[in-house]
Amino acid sequence: MSHNFTPEDLLQYLYKETTAEESAAIEKAMAEDWTLREKFEVIKKAAHRLTKFTFSPRTETVLNVLKYAHKEVAEKH
Repeated sequence: MSHNFTPEDLLQYLYKETTAEESAAIEKAMAEDWTLREKFEVIKKAAHRLTKFTFSPRTETVLNVLKYAHKEVAEKH
């Protein structure tokens, strides 16, 4: 059975950003279509792996933002 759910739809479903009707339709489609269910599992595993990373800006970037903010405050006074 073919469904027109995109990876973006599945990602929204994963993060509970779909309406109740959309969620029900996706759940029904996954119950009927193993390939859609597999695609969802791949997305779910990838999202889980992303939570293990920590991201932080480079020191140079932070300093540039602070310099800009200081300049803006100085210009307003």
